[in-house]
Amino acid sequence: MAEKRLVNQKLLRCGYTTGTCAAAASKAAVAMLFKQESMDSVAITTPNQTDLLIDVLNPQFNDNVASCSIEKDSGDDPDITNGILVSSKVTLLPDSSEIIIEGGKGVGKVTKGGLDQPVGMSAINSVPRKMIKDSLNELAMQYNYRGGFHVLISVPKGEEIAKKTFNPELGIVGGISILGTTGIVEPMSAKALADSIKVEISVIAAESNESILIFLGNFGKKFTEEDLNLSTKPGIMCSNFIDVALDSSVEFGFKNILLVGHIGKFVKLGIGMFNTHSHNGDGRIETLLSCALDAGANMKILKEIQKCVTTNAVLDILYENDLLDNTMEVLNDRIQHNIDRRVPDDINVGFICFANTGEYSGVLFESENVDDLKELWKK
Repeated sequence: MAEKRLVNQKLLRCGYTTGTCAAAASKAAVAMLFKQESMDSVAITTPNQTDLLIDVLNPQFNDNVASCSIEKDSGDDPDITNGILVSSKVTLLPDSSEIIIEGGKGVGKVTKGGLDQPVGMSAINSVPRKMIKDSLNELAMQYNYRGGFHVLISVPKGEEIAKKTFNPELGIVGGISILGTTGIVEPMSAKALADSIKVEISVIAAESNESILIFLGNFGKKFTEEDLNLSTKPGIMCSNFIDVALDSSVEFGFKNILLVGHIGKFVKLGIGMFNTHSHNGDGRIETLLSCALDAGANMKILKEIQKCVTTNAVLDILYENDLLDNTMEVLNDRIQHNIDRRVPDDINVGFICFANTGEYSGVLFESENVDDLKELWKK
């Protein structure tokens, strides 16, 4: 599709979701049934009111059944589902008024609560289902058809692709999910990752958990297992999206939250930066510089810190000048203040910040309530 977005100073092409593919294939199949002729393309409007004209592949039809496929186009978004085929087989149900939508080969089944669809249902989310029903109802009205439809959505390579996604951890087995809220894939979309974090948290909440671990990266998970000797479940990886992870944990009713992360990301919480992606800014060295000043660093040390480009380099200077503990205490207080401002008082939030290099390797600082929280994840 031609629509583009400016992302990180680059003009990138948008794509369309698996949900749009499923709706377009279903609409094309029904149009073939009513017209009794093959189709090369199908027009569809997405939930965000983008008009698309999409090529139709593998069209087949007879009097009562039609099928076709749509090739997924993710635009310039690095999406694992780019180029896959999403197929729809539609059967007329003249004696019914229902539109039954099911998943076939390559579409996952929901096995855990907290997802968009109930346990046992095909992982075809509510917005794609609505897109399919709206498209079919529109054609039924146009051709004065009063019956129903059975729609079977399949993804030939879905089961294979699903193994490379979060689906197995989320409790979606046997294939991919048919997704999309706007119908459009934004290039390099941070929203997709943020949404997946929120879904993971909703699944953990649905299993009646009141406590959740949030790792700020792979180092955090490894440190929790190997150095803290704690279980990592229930827990999630939030990467740069600390804001999404914290806010979603509050939204889904968790009472105990423990953050574990490397100083490289954690330091940004000292200035209230809860999305730590470098595109949003840096501030790591400046934060440590300010904390070192409060901890008693003299001008010579501060100038050395100012020249650093990594947090490890700053920690080396602080350690060599016996300022590491005091500086980390200042940073600890600032992070605690910023978390307290974001999270309601009745939720028990703690944190552990560590380094994995240097003579100071290990826990650099932790919140006062950590010992009680660690009990919840003891192996």
